Amino acid sequence: MLVREYQDSDLAQLRAIHAAQGFDYTLPDLSNPLFVTKKVLARDGAIVGAAFLRLTAEAYLLLDPLAGTPRERWQWLLALHAAAERDAWQRGLEDVHAWLPPPIAKKFGKRIAQLGWICDDTWTPYCKKLHAPG
Repeated sequence: MLVREYQDSDLAQLRAIHAAQGFDYTLPDLSNPLFVTKKVLARDGAIVGAAFLRLTAEAYLLLDPLAGTPRERWQWLLALHAAAERDAWQRGLEDVHAWLPPPIAKKFGKRIAQLGWICDDTWTPYCKKLHAPG
């Protein structure tokens, strides 16, 4: 087995692997510079797997719960939301993710849904904490 960097010539084999998996998502555009890791696993010259890592963003919102009225805090959120969205787009990001604390998830989730956020629980999220090799 050999793990190596992805090459454009690998695309046809990867399309076939992707189709064979039968998952309901389109193979992403691997030429997108947001893919910062592109590894291919080959055995006897044939590609049998690949791993790709695409940059995304995790959103954090800090609003003083004691400042202003609820209406003012909503206006502040709107201003921050618009500015952060513009900035993320200009940096080339394609999506932003937010994990809401359970105590506010239901109510606040409804509020941010008004801004175009979706509760994407179709797929089960997992997180891998990275550590320095050693």
